[in-house]
Formats: sequence, C-alpha cells, structure tokens
Amino acid sequence: MSALCPFNRATARLGPVNRRLILLLVALVIVFGLLLGHRLFNAASLRSMAYQLPELGILSLAMMIPLLSGGLDLSIIATADLSALAMAWILTHMVPAHPGFAWVAWQVAAIVAGLVLAAIVGMLNGLIIAYLEVSPILTTLGMMTLIKGISIGLTHGGVLSGFPAPIVFIGNGDLWGVPIVLLIFVALAIPVGIMLTRSPFGQVLNMLGSNEAATRYSGVDTRRALVKVYILSGVLASVAGVVMMARFNSANAAYGESYLLVTILAAVLGGISPSGGFGKVTGLVFALVILQLISTAFNLLNFSQFLTLAIWGATLILVAGVTRLREHFLR
Repeated sequence: MSALCPFNRATARLGPVNRRLILLLVALVIVFGLLLGHRLFNAASLRSMAYQLPELGILSLAMMIPLLSGGLDLSIIATADLSALAMAWILTHMVPAHPGFAWVAWQVAAIVAGLVLAAIVGMLNGLIIAYLEVSPILTTLGMMTLIKGISIGLTHGGVLSGFPAPIVFIGNGDLWGVPIVLLIFVALAIPVGIMLTRSPFGQVLNMLGSNEAATRYSGVDTRRALVKVYILSGVLASVAGVVMMARFNSANAAYGESYLLVTILAAVLGGISPSGGFGKVTGLVFALVILQLISTAFNLLNFSQFLTLAIWGATLILVAGVTRLREHFLR
C-alpha cells in the first residue's frame, strides 16, 4: 500500500488533463506502431521530429500566453516572419565576410533587433486591446494583415538567405546529440511554466482570463498587465522566427503560415481554456508531442496535406466543444 502512495501522489500532481493526454499518447504510439512500425519509430524519424517540434512549440507558447488572459494573438506568425526578415537583412548586409569582433557583434545585434521589433509589435497589440478596448481578435487580425503587407511589400515576396555559420548552427546543430532548437524550446518552456504557476504575473494572468472586471476591481492594473501579455507573446514569436530562419537558412514573409491553426489546437488540446484562466505548460508540451507524432505518421501514410488540415480543424472544433460542455456540466 505504501509503495502505491508515491505513484498516487505523482498521478494526482499531473492533473486530469495531463493524465488523459498521456493515455492518448500511449494509444497513438500503439496504433501507429502497429501501422508503421520501424518506419515511424527509428532514430532518423525521431530526430526529425525533435527538430520540427520546437518551432511549433515556441509559437504555441506565444499563443498560450494571450489565451490564458482571455484573448488571442493571430499575429504571431506574421510577427515571427517580420522579425526574421529584419534579422536576415542585417545578417546579409551588415555582417563582415571574415570572423572577428564585428562579425560576432553584428550577429548578436541582428537577433536583438528582431526581438525588439517583435516587442514593439506586441506592445502595439497590447495598447490597442487594453486602452482602446478593441477585441483581441480584431486587433491581432488587423496587425497580422498590416505586418504581412509590410513584409511582402519590402521584400516583394522574395527570400533572404545565406547566413553566417553560427546562425545556421542554431537551427541545424546539436549538443551531445540533442538538437539546439529542442534545447531552446526547453529553455523557454520551463521559465514560462514557472512564471505561470509561481509568479505574481502568472496569478494576474490567470485572474484576467477568469474575470477581468473582478481583477480590475481588486486593484490590479489590468491594462498594464495586458500590454505585458502581448509584448511577451511577440517576443516568443520572434524567438520562433529565429529558429525558422536558422533551420531554413532563409527568411520569407510566408514561412509558418500553416502553424497558426495548429498553435491554437495545441493550446486547447493541452488543457488551456478557450475562454482563458486555466492551463499549464506541461499540458501544452504533451499536446505538442501528440500533434507532432500524428503529423509525422500522416506524412508516412501519404495523407494529403489538405486532408491533414481538415483533420486539424475538425479536432479543434471537437476539443473546444467538449471543453465547453465539460465546463457547462461542472457549473
């Protein structure tokens, strides 16, 4: 009996959402293992998944933050692309040809410039939503369209490519066999998870999603908090832009467009309430692993890309609908 107590405590700490996700993951491993066997579960396939998951994972973190506040950020992909294009321009025009102090400094400056640009975009989103009280959907949809128009207009839809070796190494290198991009995702997911559960800002974020009016009446500066939410979302999107730019050794205004739906799906599947206030990073991570496994399996099964998108959309509707029904019956 005593031996079961630690196990029971561990499963209780996981929470019902994570337990369901783990059961779903085990079921998918069994089903796809029977269908694909060694084609799916081999070193090359697992390594490929480890390189693909982080960029979607970082974008999902960028989507998760505003979702928890009761909002939404539809501009994360456009922000990532604009940030990557700004970094790419500096890397292709300002970095000297030969290694040296300036060679390193300009690469660092490029990444900092991309992060600052994304933070400005996030701040504009936050100011419009918090102070002008425009809905997050309309604000971020308009910002997405504006940014994409600027990106395409400045580049004429072209690609900027040919970056220094350290930048390419970020997207394609590994450390002791572990992809650098996966380490970056872990280095972001852990602090974000701690922030959401252990910091005052995390408590305010959950309170905003649960009841913004009550949070405001309790003395919290909700407008300032919302600005911080969208700045953080923009910065995370910019990091995803770095990862995509480094992986492809190029930047373009259209990279990652198919990720927008999947980031919302990952967040909702991971237990983040569509109306805000509830959710954990651990649930998001489990959801990302499940979606990456399904995506890789569908690819090996030669499913059409359009059929896969249709399945993602249907899954999002199903998960969101079931979540709302559960909340209704619990009330």
